[in-house]
Amino acid sequence: MSQRRPGQWPVHKPKSDTVADEQGAQHLALVAEQARFHMVLGSIRADLEAQPSQVCRHAARRRWINAIVALADELDQRLKKTG
Repeated sequence: MSQRRPGQWPVHKPKSDTVADEQGAQHLALVAEQARFHMVLGSIRADLEAQPSQVCRHAARRRWINAIVALADELDQRLKKTG
């Protein structure tokens, strides 16, 4: 009997299901990364669009750039410390 009875554990999956699960996990990771990128980019765009003038938009652009550069530098320093 190949079907699982109620309460029986663990459920053994055929190898092909395991490969499909791994591919599904990789696909979900890629989709999550793309979604995160577009959400952040959308937030930046919304902030820039909310600026009342070109001068304010330019100042906001500099703030975003400086914040991203500072964050990347901080992560680089942390990586150097931990090896």
